Parts: sequence; structure tokens; C-alpha cells
Amino acid sequence: MGFLENILWVAHILIAVAICGFVLLQHGKGADMGAAFGSGASGSIFGSAGSANFLSRATAALATAFFITSLGLTYYSAQHSGSTIGGSIMDRAAKTQPAEQPAQTKPAQPADVPSAPTTSTPTANTAPDVPVAPVPTPREKSSGESAPKP
Repeated sequence: MGFLENILWVAHILIAVAICGFVLLQHGKGADMGAAFGSGASGSIFGSAGSANFLSRATAALATAFFITSLGLTYYSAQHSGSTIGGSIMDRAAKTQPAEQPAQTKPAQPADVPSAPTTSTPTANTAPDVPVAPVPTPREKSSGESAPKP
């Protein structure tokens, strides 16, 4: 990364943190009713109504600086990555796709060679086939048993 890009990143992050701080310092619209009746807002640093004007203008200035650093970082990364500004993503994707590979086919088998029959012989690791009796469901009980009554 270049020196200019480092400066832009540091400024961008500091401006973002400052915007968060200034937004959190501002009071909501519901706080004006309490200030009208004299509840504590008049004793602040900026006075009863002076902080709203300063904080809102500072937030707007920081937002403008944030957008400018965002555009600067975008322009800088586009210039140094080798891509062109204004080209579409689809144009770049079409240029980078690999050429189509021909379909792979199996080699042809001669028709006069019969295939060997497959037989399964039990090995030492396999168990012999054992018939399994079906398990009766509760409804299939013998007629002598009665179902429990609720």
C-alpha cells in the first residue's frame, strides 16, 4: 500500500469514529420538552440550544469528509488494481472465463467381447444372510390381548 492510501485509511477511520461520537452526543427531539421547563440543559457547555446547532453542523461536515475519503479510497484502489473505472463486471467476467473443454467420452467397448458374470462369494468379513422377522406394531397384537382403556 502506498503512503497516500495509508493516510486516507487513517483519516477515514478517525472520521468514522468522530461521526459516531457526535451522533451519540446529540439529543433527540423529545429532549426539547425537558429543556423548555428548565431541567438541566441550560447548564451545559453550549447553553440551552447552542449544542444542537454546533453538533448538527459538525456532523454534516464530518459526513462530507467521510464521503470524500470513501471516494478517494475507491479511486485509489481502482487505479492501483489494474482495473478500469467504468467497465462492467460482466465484461471483466467474460474475459477471465476459461475456454470450454471438450466433453470427455468413454472409449468404445467392442461388441463381441461379453462381460464376465459377477458372482458374490462370502468372505471372512461378511455375515451370512439371516432372515429378519417383522416386528408387530401395537395394533397388530393377537386377539387375546386387549388394549388398555383410558
